[in-house]
Amino acid sequence: MTIAVRAVAEARRWIGTPYRHGGSSFQIGCDCLGLVRGVWRALYDREPEAVPAYSGDWAETGKGDPLIDAACRHMLAKDIAAITTGDLIIFRWRDGMAAKHLGIVTTPHHFVHAYEGHAVLESALVPQWRRRIAAVFAFPDHPMNRSGV
Repeated sequence: MTIAVRAVAEARRWIGTPYRHGGSSFQIGCDCLGLVRGVWRALYDREPEAVPAYSGDWAETGKGDPLIDAACRHMLAKDIAAITTGDLIIFRWRDGMAAKHLGIVTTPHHFVHAYEGHAVLESALVPQWRRRIAAVFAFPDHPMNRSGV
């Protein structure tokens, strides 16, 4: 079974997990980052890196693009036009702001994500979502860390 197929199966297993800001616990609660961390742990049996506590408005008050930077350290960057099943997609709500939402592509037209006010769900990747995609990454066959830590 490929890493992409395994990522999709694990992401779908989390469907119904309640939304909890900062959480990363299967069936207990997670946010979008927590969902991706949970999938990562299932694939590689470890966290990609320590995640500091963060507020709900971290993207509006912080500097840089921490979600994309972290994905670059651990995953394989792809062209947005090359999205395929099993990829991590990162969304930017507004130009000039840090990317703030994550999901895992399950079919050419769907993705799983944890969305505030909802449990983890599979959503259609409609134009309103597609136009907000800031970056796409593939899960590597083996964990990687380009930060040197």
